[in-house]
Amino acid sequence: MSIITSVLNIRLFCSFLMFGTLLLNLACESKKASQSAAAFIIVTDDLGRKIQIPAYPQRVIALSPSATEMLYAVADEKTIVGRTQNCDYPERVKEKPVVNNYPMDYEKIVLLKPDIVFASAGITSLEVAAKLQDLNIPVYFQDFKKVTDVFRGLQDIGRLLHREKDAQRVVDSLQQELAQIKVNNAGPKLRVLAITWHDPIYVFGQNTLFTDKLRYLGAENSVTEVFAQPYPALTREYILKLNPDVLLGGTPAEMEKTFFAQYPELKKIKAYQQQKIFKPTDDLMSRPGPRVIESIRELKTFLVQ
Repeated sequence: MSIITSVLNIRLFCSFLMFGTLLLNLACESKKASQSAAAFIIVTDDLGRKIQIPAYPQRVIALSPSATEMLYAVADEKTIVGRTQNCDYPERVKEKPVVNNYPMDYEKIVLLKPDIVFASAGITSLEVAAKLQDLNIPVYFQDFKKVTDVFRGLQDIGRLLHREKDAQRVVDSLQQELAQIKVNNAGPKLRVLAITWHDPIYVFGQNTLFTDKLRYLGAENSVTEVFAQPYPALTREYILKLNPDVLLGGTPAEMEKTFFAQYPELKKIKAYQQQKIFKPTDDLMSRPGPRVIESIRELKTFLVQ
């Protein structure tokens, strides 16, 4: 074999080697790109927003007390990296770092590095969500109008955090508790008005979870009109026309000193005349979450006297 032939063979071998190395590098880069893409998924929240989140979130936080309760019912508590200043249940949540949500403390939440933030529709604004999104922090909104929405919300958290079995156990337990609540549906339905603020008079509107809770008890929200706001402000004249059978907002003594002292003409309503005035637990009334059945049971004690 001539020296020239040997040199050509060596060059040919080197070319094949370089080509093979190039193909291997391309394959590795393609695999890395594929793995990187697989590290994230696109999901749709309750407001119809499509967001990109890690396929396996390791750090989570919620921006409302109800959303925090939902996380504690389903998530691995070690993955919950913080709470808002209003999150106080369960008691152990108070051990978590506090992120002020009004006004939003963007610097603090960035330092906590959450993979996903859970927010409640109507509490966290879309503007706040957009700013967090600009900081590469995805926000997943949940919205609850019915009791079954809470069950679905728990299952959604379980799906996103790969805790499906834990979520389903919670949902099964709540459904069993709900099935045990028995009411007598004979006779006319009690009409209930629930007040959230006195001046002006804000109430739980028709398009709130409160309405669906009452449905399970054979009662109804006295506010049958659907307003743009879930918690509308009502005039005294409007409330007189509603003439609710039951009034929620405080004890009879508390309401006498405050509400009825300010609006004495409302003493004409049936609830006042028959002293069907009760003080529900605020957290149970205002927080859609895993204590929703506990809230229904409490409402039942007011309606079944």
